Amino acid sequence: MPSSAPQDLQPHPLQAIMQCFGWDEMLCPLLVTRYLSHLLQNGELVGWMGSGSASGSAQALCVRAWFRCVLQQHLHKSPDNSRAGKVLDEQLAELTRLVLRLPEIDSLLQRASLQPTASKLEPKPALALFIKSVGRVYATLQLLAERSSLVCKALEYVGDVLKFIKPYLLNRSSDGLQLTYWTLGCVVKHWSPLLATIKAQSLLLRIVDVLLLPHSLLQQEKAPPTQVLSALRDTLPLYLQGLSVAASVSQTQGAYLRQQLRNVIAQYVSRFLPATPTTGAVANHPVLLAGCEATPTPRGAVLRRTILQVLRDNFLQFKGHAPPPRLAAVLSFLLELLRRNNDTDPDLLTITLPPALRCLMLVNEPQVKRLSADCLQLIVERRLSAARDQPCEQIITVLRTFVEENEAVYELQVYSVLETVAILSPSTVSSLIPVLSRTLRNIEQKRGLGRNISLRNAYKSLLGLLGEAGQAELVSLDED
Repeated sequence: MPSSAPQDLQPHPLQAIMQCFGWDEMLCPLLVTRYLSHLLQNGELVGWMGSGSASGSAQALCVRAWFRCVLQQHLHKSPDNSRAGKVLDEQLAELTRLVLRLPEIDSLLQRASLQPTASKLEPKPALALFIKSVGRVYATLQLLAERSSLVCKALEYVGDVLKFIKPYLLNRSSDGLQLTYWTLGCVVKHWSPLLATIKAQSLLLRIVDVLLLPHSLLQQEKAPPTQVLSALRDTLPLYLQGLSVAASVSQTQGAYLRQQLRNVIAQYVSRFLPATPTTGAVANHPVLLAGCEATPTPRGAVLRRTILQVLRDNFLQFKGHAPPPRLAAVLSFLLELLRRNNDTDPDLLTITLPPALRCLMLVNEPQVKRLSADCLQLIVERRLSAARDQPCEQIITVLRTFVEENEAVYELQVYSVLETVAILSPSTVSSLIPVLSRTLRNIEQKRGLGRNISLRNAYKSLLGLLGEAGQAELVSLDED
């Protein structure tokens, strides 16, 4: 009876006992899983926890204890003590089964239409199911009070999760780091709108600082631990997809989250990009995988836009005439990103068009030339297909700027690049005839040497690809 409990357990002896043997975060998972597995088999106790007479946090504290035990399971497994590891696995499996049957969690799973199909679900897939259910239910809530309540409950479920995983960051257990990065990657992806709220955004920012942009990883002179890089490579798409959504919906930290997302993308594009393009290294690059989807969605397009902006600003900038490092590998990455997604939005497609044109104009390396031309062809053809072969204003604007910025210096190269575009879309380049003719005459006038025969011949070669509009301008040129 509660009244007969020792004085130091009063006034709520049951909660006090559960705190001492199940909820205390200093307890070994072997003890917690054994104690709670026995306790949660008691139907009366579980009924009491869900009745409202118990502490409102009783079920959440049991979930947090389970969450911690799943995360910390590799701290207590070693080849020297395989029996203890086996016992922990058995107890953790039983605790997983019982936690999923708690009234609060069962209700979440039902509302999310994610009831477990297997009679015995292993801890890791059960954890994924639980995380997804919270995120899915949150997305269905309309009332601000309900959403706020679930945010508080979700934070209660995970507790100080970064404290739970700290031992793995210190001892660099490969299995522990893989589980850590995967679990929190699932949280970031499936809880992204929830984590963007004022109450939860501090957790998201701490996850970014601790797991994605830690000081030790940013030290250029020191190679990061291979176990950390391996875990990051496997789970980075989860983080990027979640961060992109959070940055889009956050009402207070949107700008900062967008900058952090760009920092993460820049860091790991560089970290995992090979010096020269190799099929496997580029095709399986984690940032590339994060941006790929079979059918374009608005969320996916937002992330791809950010990736393309980072490529343009961080990896495709020329310093004078000098091309950026690893240019062939970067262009191979860009081509693969464009090719794997069926985007037709001209604003998105033309983000990297200016540097692709510049690569075609300034770099003679055959591989870079080919990759640049392939990127250009894909961008132009994708837009022509979407616009039913009508000229694209965004592409015309980019080409006009390209001509105005470069024709006076890189005269013949500019015409050569435009010939490549003209073969793909004569009507697009035809729109530039007034600009091209005016620029040509301005160059000749400034030099004061009359007609520039070599320049005019190159321009006439281009006009020959532009159909009737090109022929008409040829006649006009001959009349000068």
